[in-house]
Amino acid sequence: MSLFRFAVAALLMLAAHAVVSAQELPSAAPGAGAPDASTADTESPFAFHGQATYIWQRKPAFNAAYSGDNSLTDQRAKSYSFTSTLDLGLRLWRGAEFHFNPEVAQGVPFSDLHGLGGFSNGELAKTASTTPKFYRARAFVRQVWGMGGGEETLEADFNQFARTVDKQRVVLTAGNFGVIDVFDQNPYGSDPRTQFMNWSFLTHGSFDYPADSRGYNWGAALEYIGDGWSARYGRFLLPIESNGRELDTRLFEHYGDVVELEKRYEIAGRPGQARLLLWRNKARMGSFTDAIALGQANGVTPDVADVRREHAKVGVGVAFLQEVNDSLGVFLRANWSDDKTETYAFTEIGRQVALGGTLKGHAWGRAKDEVGVALAANMLGPHHRAYLAAGGLGAFLGDGALRYGPEQIFEIYYSFAVWKTLSLSPDFQYIRNPGYNRDRGPAKFFGIRAHAEF
Repeated sequence: MSLFRFAVAALLMLAAHAVVSAQELPSAAPGAGAPDASTADTESPFAFHGQATYIWQRKPAFNAAYSGDNSLTDQRAKSYSFTSTLDLGLRLWRGAEFHFNPEVAQGVPFSDLHGLGGFSNGELAKTASTTPKFYRARAFVRQVWGMGGGEETLEADFNQFARTVDKQRVVLTAGNFGVIDVFDQNPYGSDPRTQFMNWSFLTHGSFDYPADSRGYNWGAALEYIGDGWSARYGRFLLPIESNGRELDTRLFEHYGDVVELEKRYEIAGRPGQARLLLWRNKARMGSFTDAIALGQANGVTPDVADVRREHAKVGVGVAFLQEVNDSLGVFLRANWSDDKTETYAFTEIGRQVALGGTLKGHAWGRAKDEVGVALAANMLGPHHRAYLAAGGLGAFLGDGALRYGPEQIFEIYYSFAVWKTLSLSPDFQYIRNPGYNRDRGPAKFFGIRAHAEF
C-alpha cells in the first residue's frame, strides 16, 4: 500500500467515526464526558505556537593514539545549531485536531557528526549545513475518543490544544510526526531544546526508532490511556537506506513496530511511572558477522554495505520516572538491542543505562530556573565491537581500530529564565571513551543554549 493510500485510509476512518459519533452522541450529558456547549462555542478553532533554539558548543583538543575516517576530531573545534519551528493547529470535528509544523534548521556538527554514540547536541539534524534548510517536520491528525472515568484538563502546548478529556480514552495519531512524540515521553530529560542536549538522553539509547535523517516519520500510533495504566502501539516507515532522508513507503514489507506499556503509581503521595518498551525493525540491513566473514574471505576491510539483505532488529527498554517533590524529578532508563545489524535510523548504541534528574529553583528563589544532571553508560554488542575493531565503518563510528570501553557520559546544565519566553542554559558534557575507544579521549564539551518560545 502506498503512503498516500495509507494516509487517505486513516483519514477516512477518522472521518467516518466522527460522523457516527456526531449522530450517536448529540445529547450526551456533560457528566458523561461531553463538552459543555457554551465552552465549545468559545474555544478558538486555531492554535499558534513557535520556538527558536540556538546552541553553541566548543570542544578542546584531547589525546588520541590514532584516528580513522569516522573519528571525532582530536583537535580543538566548535559547533553550532539553530532550529525554529511553528505549530499551526486546527480543531476539526469533535475530539480531533490537526497540526502542521514548518521548520528550519542550520548548523555545523563536530566531525561531520562522526565519532560518538552519544552526540553532544540533539538539535543537530543529521543533514544540517551552513545553509538554512526549510522543511515540513509534522503534519498529523490526532483523534481522541472518551471512555469515561472522570475528566482531566490538558493545557495548551506545542502540538496540543487545551481541552477537557476523559481520564479513560483512546487516542489515534496518524500522519507525519516523530515516534518519540508519542513513545518514551520523559518530562525530566527528553527535550534537547530545554533540557539535556546529549543524544543519550533523548530516548532509550539503543532504541533504533524509525525516522528519517531529521528524526521525523510517517505512520500511526494508537494509545489506550486507562485508570492507572496505558498501552501504545505504532507502526512507522523506515528509511530506504541507513540514516537516509527518503522513507520506504512499503509499510507492510519494511517497517518499524513499537509497543509500550505504562503503569502509573504513587510513592509517598508522589506520582511515578514504570514503562516497558518493545520494538522491532524489518528492513534490508547489513549484518556485522556477514561483513566480517566477507572481508576475511576477500582480504579486505569489512563493509556492511556489501552484505545487506532482509533482517529484523529487535530491542527492549525499561524506564522509571518519579516526582520526588514539587521541584525535583528523576528518571532511570535501561535498554538493550540485539545489535547484530547496522544502525538504521538513530545512533550507534547497542545497550545502555542512563539516569538523571531536573531540579527547579524554588529553594534559591528562582522558581523558573532549572538545573539538570545526568549520567549514561553506552555499550555495544560483541558483533558490533568486532566489526569496528576490524576497521569497519558504521553510520557514525569508525576509528580504524578499537580498544573497546563503554562510552561514559556526564552532562550538567543550568537553565536561567531570562524572561517568560526566553531561557539561557550553560551546559557541560564529559565523555570518556568517545566512540567506545579507550585509546581516545576523554572529550569535553562546553556549550550555551538560547531558547525562546511562545
